[in-house]
Amino acid sequence: MGRPKDCELHDSFDPVLMELPEAVRWREWMGRVESVIFAAPSPVPREALARVVGSTCNLDDLIADIRSELRARPYELVFVAGGYQLRTKPRFAPAIRAAGGGDLRDAGAPELTPTEILAVTAIAYLQPATRAELSSVAGKEISRDVIGALRRHGLIDGALRAPQPGAPFAYVTTKKFLEVFGLATLRDLPDIEQLEDAGLLERPGPEPYLDDVFGAGEEGFDAESDAGDHWDR
Repeated sequence: MGRPKDCELHDSFDPVLMELPEAVRWREWMGRVESVIFAAPSPVPREALARVVGSTCNLDDLIADIRSELRARPYELVFVAGGYQLRTKPRFAPAIRAAGGGDLRDAGAPELTPTEILAVTAIAYLQPATRAELSSVAGKEISRDVIGALRRHGLIDGALRAPQPGAPFAYVTTKKFLEVFGLATLRDLPDIEQLEDAGLLERPGPEPYLDDVFGAGEEGFDAESDAGDHWDR
């Protein structure tokens, strides 16, 4: 007997499970949602999860129950980059690295130099940004090596050309950037002052300099756009 076709398998899938008792149905939905997220290589959007549970299922409550069950586990269910993902808790990152785990999603944020942190932060707030613009923010040249390191980590992309003489590459953050730093969207980027208080960003110039460059409190950067947005001008 041949294997069932994919379409036949989908047609036989029952998301509602009305024949099951309510408690059993809820546990089955929890298992389905967690298994889908576990098997996915990237964050799973809400609409994809809604397809594996009944229309009467309160997905928010279901996810809350999954999170509650994972409290004692070394991983947790988080919402990043527009979807849900199972991630190891930050305190276990050193153990994963020591075991030779090189995956950024599992091992937390990559180890970046202060210049690389400044560069990727500037790109996140200014994007799209050219290397010359990043150098202006940093108060020193941002080398191609710095840009190369950020691209190797998958944190930025340089597929755009700036509308400037010579059409230099302009860089934007990627979905991987959101995943690595635990952001659902760019709306979650912290204020410049928070980065400074955490010691993650040092002002290269006079006090108001970074605020002026990044447009903090102004209309300079539209944080409601997703990672990798293009120009709208």
